[in-house]
Amino acid sequence: MRDIRFEDMHLFARVADLGSLSAVARERDAPVSQVSRTLARIEQSCGARLVHRSTHGLTLTAEGQTFLDYCRRITGTLDELEGEFAQQSGQPSGWVRVASSSVVAEHLLIPSFESLQQQHPQLRVELVVDDRMADMARDGIDIAIRTGPPLTDTVVARPLGTLARALYATPGYLQAHGVPQQPGDLRQHRLITNSAVAFLNHWPFLVDGAPQVLVAEGHWRSGSTAITARLALQGLGIARLATVVADPLVRQGLLAPVLADCVDLQPTPIHAITLTRRHRLPKIQACIDHWVQWFSPQESRAGYR
Repeated sequence: MRDIRFEDMHLFARVADLGSLSAVARERDAPVSQVSRTLARIEQSCGARLVHRSTHGLTLTAEGQTFLDYCRRITGTLDELEGEFAQQSGQPSGWVRVASSSVVAEHLLIPSFESLQQQHPQLRVELVVDDRMADMARDGIDIAIRTGPPLTDTVVARPLGTLARALYATPGYLQAHGVPQQPGDLRQHRLITNSAVAFLNHWPFLVDGAPQVLVAEGHWRSGSTAITARLALQGLGIARLATVVADPLVRQGLLAPVLADCVDLQPTPIHAITLTRRHRLPKIQACIDHWVQWFSPQESRAGYR
């Protein structure tokens, strides 16, 4: 077993996480045959079969699960050692893989990168943008920027700020179809809804202090918040958008608020989520510390807190 390298352990852990040699190969931009040969060499060094191969994918044998436990323990110790040296050198370094929605990536994270680079020049960030929630272990995510409360107590969550949503349409659409005067009027309009996250189609209002919810039924729908905004900008209907996205477009005269006097903004908390075994790594702490400082002024300027 002394021939097994740290990189072999990382690869085996990813095989266990993804359950597919081809998925690991795509992630590493390597031929599947190379990943297969490495796995075979690991099994030969261990003197045991670690993985069952079938048409349904890969599953670990009992020996494979034991080996995986040690891999995680050893690579975790290596990460801690890397962190100790980073602390002693005073400069966090290395790649940090960050997952977020398109809205948070485009309007909050990317504008922060220049100052992050100035503060920590040896950090490198890989941005994984998807409006669906990432599986952090399976996808190899170091930090997930998520809206809403943390869904599990097996992660470490640090609050960054809030994200609010309101209703918008183009001035041209409102001129052609009329301006809604109360939430019920929306049923006579073309609405743009979200096909990926059902609760985003529950549009909240406060009418004379009483909460109301309209379940929006879309004439158009998309699973991408960026495409939803694009549909609204085309004058195709009324959409519920994050204010950090829409308010600059309002200032340019491209969009107009709808029912602004009774829309309930319901600010949603934004958290930086990390797995418990990695949250103390200096490179991860450095990114999150930076974003804690970055997000609050952005909220104040955007007026969406």
